[in-house]
Amino acid sequence: MTDTQNRVAMGYIKGVFGIKGWLKIAANTEYSDSLLDYPEWQLVKDGKTVVVTLEEGKVVNGELQVKFEGINDRDLAFSLRGYTIEIPREAFAPTEEGEYYWADLVGMTVTNKDNTILGKVSNLMETGANDVLVVNGKYGQILIPFVSQYVETVDTGSKTIIADWGLDY
Repeated sequence: MTDTQNRVAMGYIKGVFGIKGWLKIAANTEYSDSLLDYPEWQLVKDGKTVVVTLEEGKVVNGELQVKFEGINDRDLAFSLRGYTIEIPREAFAPTEEGEYYWADLVGMTVTNKDNTILGKVSNLMETGANDVLVVNGKYGQILIPFVSQYVETVDTGSKTIIADWGLDY
């Protein structure tokens, strides 16, 4: 069994589709069909864990729909509604130089060039132009564009980010 610390929430089951066990998925991924790259999903809700195997999946009108092995009717599918989908972090494809998964950035400590700790990354936002780090700490919430102009280094080993960001920005 994989350590739960190494699992990443990738979305949730939002409802059923049809009568043959198909489910509608709300994916927390850049491309909704990215979840189809993982054959086994761990579903978690209220302390209960269910491991399922992907039988089939497709994107219909921008919405991800999946069918799991052994889930063959609407009632059984409906019982999975609200479960969070978790994928082992080790299953993620390697990133290119300078590319990071959001899940790896969340929780990192952000300091500026003066060694002032700005806080920890609590989330990221998509703005269309670029992603933005949402940093929470003793200076409140700080939004830092995740671009090389402001983010100098990302050290996944020490879980730190050094940003060219003053407290007066």
